[in-house]
Amino acid sequence: MTLEISPAARDALEGWLTAARALRGNSENTITAYRADVLEFIVFLTSHHAEPQGLAPLARVTTPDMRAFLAHLRGQGVGSRSMARKLSAVKSFYRWLAEREGFEPTAVMMARAPKFQKKLPRPLAEDAAKAMIDTVEMQAADSWIGARDAAVVTLLYGCGLRISEALGLRGRDLPLGESLRIVGKGGKERIVPVLPVARHALDTYLRLCPYDAEPDAPVFRGKRGGALNPRLIQKVTEAARLQLGLPATATPHAMRHSFATHLLAAGGDLRAIQELLGHASLSTTQAYTSVDEVHLMKVYAATHPKAG
Repeated sequence: MTLEISPAARDALEGWLTAARALRGNSENTITAYRADVLEFIVFLTSHHAEPQGLAPLARVTTPDMRAFLAHLRGQGVGSRSMARKLSAVKSFYRWLAEREGFEPTAVMMARAPKFQKKLPRPLAEDAAKAMIDTVEMQAADSWIGARDAAVVTLLYGCGLRISEALGLRGRDLPLGESLRIVGKGGKERIVPVLPVARHALDTYLRLCPYDAEPDAPVFRGKRGGALNPRLIQKVTEAARLQLGLPATATPHAMRHSFATHLLAAGGDLRAIQELLGHASLSTTQAYTSVDEVHLMKVYAATHPKAG
């Protein structure tokens, strides 16, 4: 049986999502995930209390309610990382709702998801990153498609772009100069330097591409001229990594990880790398220092006379 939530609760949820979209510039994918997570919580409360949860019942959520919800998630086989994400969405919703309705959301805010080990970024070695770019270009039968794929992957590694940012380039962004303005997650703007090798890769693709770079059209086109699907870049990098014998972690996003890790290894400033990646928090960027420490310890263990 499908449980119905109260109209007031549904209206509150949509009001919060509208605010999140407008004030924080969250992407539609993020909004969709938020909606699903908070809706799951409200549906759980509806079932748990055997009655629709309007605004007054939502304001009376207790610590036992929160424990029951987390137990419910564990019983559904939800992992620690996903539980933390769901709880974070619920807390964000309650902050907004409590301010609007004038109640204390203490029980919700005090709830703690189980701890989990954060995954470290998995960059490629420098020679592997270069080989990935070269090999990607050879996967396509059409020369312009090979040049396109190489240009995309070069931007990921050479500029630290997310794949959505690279594929979001429009004709009006051309020609690329020595820097590029990128609007990333949450509408956060940043300026990234464009290396000559990245400009050359893009120029080669544009010269071979059969479609004109119109101002509002995507720079990177699919075979029939539409916007390039990111899945195609994922597939071509997968084929390249299999050919090169690289691990499954050698994905398009790993090229962005490699950009940051190789800059840090060469003495790059952590704050500068944060700006180049468009991270809102320095703590996100600091994960790359852990990667560098892991690499350093491996070198130490392999080379120091007393390490054995």
